[in-house]
Amino acid sequence: MNRDHNVKRPSVVVIDDDKSVREALRGLFESVGLATETYGSVQDFRASDHPEQAGCLVVDIRLPGESGLEFQESLARNGSPRSVVLISAHADVPMSVRAMRAGAIDVLTKPVREQDLLEAVYRGIAEDGARRIEASSRAGVEARYAALTDRERQIMGLVVTGMQNKQIAAELCITEATVKLHRGNVMRKMEAHSLAALVRMADIRT
Repeated sequence: MNRDHNVKRPSVVVIDDDKSVREALRGLFESVGLATETYGSVQDFRASDHPEQAGCLVVDIRLPGESGLEFQESLARNGSPRSVVLISAHADVPMSVRAMRAGAIDVLTKPVREQDLLEAVYRGIAEDGARRIEASSRAGVEARYAALTDRERQIMGLVVTGMQNKQIAAELCITEATVKLHRGNVMRKMEAHSLAALVRMADIRT
């Protein structure tokens, strides 16, 4: 592993095979208070202790071994929340379009304007944080949903469509009192304080 800088919780990770570029970018990011780590290749980064650390990745498109574009696409395929800003001295339009379609925050051409890069990185950090919060919320909803019985899940599915207790009772051939009991259990187990909250949870699961 070729680690140029060692901090516990980086906000920015730079992957570039040119050491002078790595050092320059590290200096830029640290000058504005962004903790930074740098690596010479994707392989070095993958071998690091925290490959899923939150923040933004700044990656050269053309790297030895796994390219920056291939790396970014693999993150997208695996559902990683990581934000990626790609940089290159040789980026063309098709390559840029391919990167953006795969979810890149931006594709910047070297020499990169410092302000453009900082703006892209700040945007990447914000989007990374938002995706991680969403993922955490989804995990919580899934855990609570897993605690429901089959009947409670069935009731929840009908409740969030707007069906009334009487309609649900007729649909399932059970009493309205039974529907109310199950509905109360659903609201309690899902920690939903309103029907609107329960609907949002159902939306998160879809």
